Amino acid sequence: MTVLNIEESLVLIIDVQEKLLNAAYNSVELERKAGIVAKAANILEIPLVITEQYPKGLGSTISTIEDGKRFEKITFSALDNPEIFNEIKSAGKKQILIFGIETHICVSQTAAALIESGYEVSVISDACSSRAESEHLAGLARMKDNGAKIITTEIALFEWLKSAKHPRFKEIQGLIK
Repeated sequence: MTVLNIEESLVLIIDVQEKLLNAAYNSVELERKAGIVAKAANILEIPLVITEQYPKGLGSTISTIEDGKRFEKITFSALDNPEIFNEIKSAGKKQILIFGIETHICVSQTAAALIESGYEVSVISDACSSRAESEHLAGLARMKDNGAKIITTEIALFEWLKSAKHPRFKEIQGLIK
């Protein structure tokens, strides 16, 4: 088992957009957790890459996710967009934390492509969703079968910190309400 570390991490946020969020079965929790992870990554200076599936029709990324490099896509796997894949490669990180909408489609296909490309993939399950819970759960199971680690927001945050002595501990702990 590999524990996450700040120096090797990149966060990839998949399609957490207005219209997709409104259709998600757990939209309130997803919005809250997505915001926490994005804020923590910014505090800890972990790169954020954000994808938007056809934003003209599905809206832009939700306002609780403020910072990060944004890329439009029309493919289900974000890695099928060379601009996104090059951004991930150029960051030079080996641990990719991924979350977003829809778990069983874009998140799952992107996770599979990342694993095939040699990355350690951790899926933040409580910051993912689909229109139906059954699809979300099937997507998580598929990603686990493909070799992704299934974690939660708090697992990610506290593995990054390693200790209560981390200089940003109180700031990160304050995000969890």
